[in-house]
Amino acid sequence: MKGGKSKTESKRADAKLAVNKKGAATKTRKPAGKGKAAKDPNKPKRPPSAFFVFMEEFRKVFNKEHPDNKAVSAVGKAAGAKWKTMSDAEKAPYVAKSEKRKVEYEKNMRAYNKKQAEGPTGGDEEESEKSVSEVNDEDDDEEGSGEEEDDD
Repeated sequence: MKGGKSKTESKRADAKLAVNKKGAATKTRKPAGKGKAAKDPNKPKRPPSAFFVFMEEFRKVFNKEHPDNKAVSAVGKAAGAKWKTMSDAEKAPYVAKSEKRKVEYEKNMRAYNKKQAEGPTGGDEEESEKSVSEVNDEDDDEEGSGEEEDDD
């Protein structure tokens, strides 16, 4: 047989491929018990790019002009096509809005990071207050048990 593979040759090739696939899969796996860190819901969201600022306005206009359109992809494709044809002067207002949001985001992130850095020390104060109240509760319990014994 010229140019063709016998059944045994193709099985060997498949077996080799299967081994390679399994080997590659094990290398990319994460160790058991380690997953992604939990996302902090208080962390500020990243600011949108100039294109996404443009999309906010474009989406409203597009939906008014095409009320029957239900596909999100159609809006994205139309916005992308329009964005590519726009000049830098036409994009300037969206770039400016994006930069303004970026500055605000950076300010919020600095405040967030500062709060995160101070967080553990603030937590210790709360724990110490709790421990003091727990100690006081324990003292009250001891005194109460002593009074009950005196009453008998």
